Amino acid sequence: MTAVLILLYSLVRWGSGREIVLGTAFVTVVVVLGMYASSAGWSEIFGGSVLLLLIVALAVVFRYRADLWHRRQREIRNQERVALARELHDTVAHHVSAIAAQAQAGGVVAGIQPEKAAEILAAIECETSRTLVEMRSMVRVLREEEGVAYAPLLGVADLPALARADATPTVEVSLDGSLPRLARPVDAALYRLAQESLTNAVRHVRSATRVGIDVRREGDAVRLRVSDDGQTEPGPGFGLPAGHGRTRPAPRRIALRGPGPGGGWVVEAVLPVEALG
Repeated sequence: MTAVLILLYSLVRWGSGREIVLGTAFVTVVVVLGMYASSAGWSEIFGGSVLLLLIVALAVVFRYRADLWHRRQREIRNQERVALARELHDTVAHHVSAIAAQAQAGGVVAGIQPEKAAEILAAIECETSRTLVEMRSMVRVLREEEGVAYAPLLGVADLPALARADATPTVEVSLDGSLPRLARPVDAALYRLAQESLTNAVRHVRSATRVGIDVRREGDAVRLRVSDDGQTEPGPGFGLPAGHGRTRPAPRRIALRGPGPGGGWVVEAVLPVEALG
């Protein structure tokens, strides 16, 4: 009887549809023959039937819970892949913007300072190699189905890596030393806003020579400010160089963009230190 119960539970818990039908029919025949051979009374038949149904119900419950857990895991993986796809888009857009700006600068100085043009070409080559490496690593993660070790999202502490002094425009990053430990969604959102604002400044703002990224705490909030010294006069395509980028911020961004009081463009965003539920 114990062997029959284990067989029945295993069939319903892990078997396929065909295996469940055939196995259940086999178990039913074995149980009926056993009861007939032992001349069991109605009370024994009823008790045995209830026991078998309880075993089946238990197996169904555990199978349903396992399926539900697997579905949740797939949903989590899909959400991670969407986040990685956005990361890939923003990272590649940032690097390509830097490459485009350096290429434009190289075209300007090629006839005046050939040695400077050679430095710019070397910087473009280095930036292209970094872009390809990051893009291939993310695409490989997006293609993998199982066993993916997702890297943590970048945050405010990673903003200094965006600074650069050897290209035009130069990028300066200033972080408030009193910044608390931010909630993970807030930390990642600030980095994304800063990176995309920098990308837009490099790609879209004319005559910009400097971009400043400043993050500081204000009470229970954190203020991000990205400013440049480019031209603020609106023109065709909002002053965007042809062939580079979009003319309006992505809809998932919440930053406010406008002319700065001292010239240039300013992007500001204020987020709570703690993520809102």
